[in-house]
Amino acid sequence: MKLGFAMPHMVELKAMTQPWEAAVTGADQTRLAKWAEKLGYEMIAIPEHHIIPRKHVELSGAHYFNAYTAMAYMAGATENIRVSSCIAILPAQNPIVTAKALSTIDWLSSGRVTITFAVGWLEEEFALLGVPFHERGAMAEEYIQAIIELWTKDEPEFEGKYVSFKDVAFEPKPVQKPHIPIWFGGDAAPVLKRIARYAQGWWPFLTKPEDIPAKIDFIKSQPDYKGQLADVYYGMSTGRVGKGHKVVDDPDARAGQSKQEIIDRLGQLKDLGVTWSSVPIPELKAIDEYYDYTQWIAEEIMPAVK
Repeated sequence: MKLGFAMPHMVELKAMTQPWEAAVTGADQTRLAKWAEKLGYEMIAIPEHHIIPRKHVELSGAHYFNAYTAMAYMAGATENIRVSSCIAILPAQNPIVTAKALSTIDWLSSGRVTITFAVGWLEEEFALLGVPFHERGAMAEEYIQAIIELWTKDEPEFEGKYVSFKDVAFEPKPVQKPHIPIWFGGDAAPVLKRIARYAQGWWPFLTKPEDIPAKIDFIKSQPDYKGQLADVYYGMSTGRVGKGHKVVDDPDARAGQSKQEIIDRLGQLKDLGVTWSSVPIPELKAIDEYYDYTQWIAEEIMPAVK
């Protein structure tokens, strides 16, 4: 089991965020990224929304980064730890721009990028961005094909409804071959089928842990499954967030569990097919206490679950 680092003040979700996190600054996060790398955490993942309608702020909060910008910054501040998104909204911008942003980060970071895409769920956000919400699945299907084409072909060509190009050059290619590892977040059947076609990883959200094996089997049963699914990321706190970011009371997802409870839970998730996880931030009063807690995880939990 690999452990990602739960960076404070990435979001302000009612279900997860604690008051002390609001005081965590970008400079604090830079120091924490270096700290996470030193301790042996293996990934920092960046949530993304571009704009939040006022009626969603109570549950979702208003504080979100642009995933690619923040991934690039975190990669530049570190040397070994991987950077990802959780998630990046694939239909939200032109796939040529997305492909360029990610290949740039991968090239500059010597191949430390994983990208987790999703189609998005917040309809009002799509309207504000001028992106057709009910076409987002079809757009994502074309966009991922176009991105892979740009990343892997010396003379890329693509003809689609939403994006087309030919007689073009695209450099730099990603350092990682055949391309940057692609994960998809989400739980609907179209998402799982898209994982079968294109992805190396899956980031569940609303799927209950006990249902993960059946959905992995569903992915692998698709006639166009490429045989490349290698990773499933399920953070221990995932069960605290429901549809539309509603607060869910899930005893298995509670923060502040004992050493043995955490080890046992991570072992259970591993048995269900999970390869990556993260440990919830417990109730704390300040960032100094978080340094102590993340060191405790590194010293007491990591050796038992790796």
